[in-house]
Amino acid sequence: MEYGLKDKVVVVTGAGNGIGRAIAMYCAQLGAKVVVNDIGTSLSGDGRSEGPAKEVCAEIEAAGGVAAPSLDSVADPDGAQRIVKTAVERFGRIDAVVNNAGVLRDKMFHKLGVEDWKLVLDTNLSGAFYVAVAAAPFFKEQGSGAFVHMTSPTGVVGMMGQANYGAAKAGIIGLSKGIALDMKAFGVRSNCISPQAFTRMLAGIEPKTPEQAARLERAKLNTPEKIAPLAAYLISDAAKDVTGQIFGVRRNEIMLFNQMRPIRSVTYGDGWSLQTIAENAIPAMRPFLSPLDGGEYFAAWDSL
Repeated sequence: MEYGLKDKVVVVTGAGNGIGRAIAMYCAQLGAKVVVNDIGTSLSGDGRSEGPAKEVCAEIEAAGGVAAPSLDSVADPDGAQRIVKTAVERFGRIDAVVNNAGVLRDKMFHKLGVEDWKLVLDTNLSGAFYVAVAAAPFFKEQGSGAFVHMTSPTGVVGMMGQANYGAAKAGIIGLSKGIALDMKAFGVRSNCISPQAFTRMLAGIEPKTPEQAARLERAKLNTPEKIAPLAAYLISDAAKDVTGQIFGVRRNEIMLFNQMRPIRSVTYGDGWSLQTIAENAIPAMRPFLSPLDGGEYFAAWDSL
């Protein structure tokens, strides 16, 4: 089987920096024609600049690849339509969407404001929906297509100070599964990646303990380029039977995450009351309750 992406048309959102840039560059190296979407904002969603998207396109073209910039915001439904339109008008079709664009507004939950919530949900979750639904008619008509959505360890297991980001990234998992179910009949696939990569999103973290400092140093080995091969695989023809899954990447390690299923059941023939739940149901379930920990603890081993 040919494992390249020759002549596939791939849209990568948030591709001006970090993981998105690495994916765009790698896909172009494998022969894809890439739409590099980025509005050039800060991590908190402030400001705009044409520079990042155009610079990545220039790098791709200098290396002999093919790319086109897109400066529309994924958080704008009309902008999302224009992102997809850029691919179709410039390259004649669209074969894959990598929903990577995201912003942060980290605060403890009791300090979150409505704008902190809305901006993060609009960009990270609604933006993924807007771009995906814009591409869906083209995928349906041609009987093929692939979505790759970036979730996060925060969306999979949670992280302090990121209730808004975690809600958006957990929503990405539900969105991807829904797309996979609804679009399977049309030959369209949808998968998630939970990446661990040291990007500008982590660069501002100030460790408070020696253990946190050591963990941050190890995290610097998780470069964005480590994420790109899995994203490229998932949009390639080699992954034609892989859909509805959640993968993780940490340095040289690829993970497959389980998905929510019942793990324990108890039945009370006469129906439950508060008292019988307290005295019977919860004691029977207690050994199976999930611990309340954050994303830094979800894998109890270091990656190579």
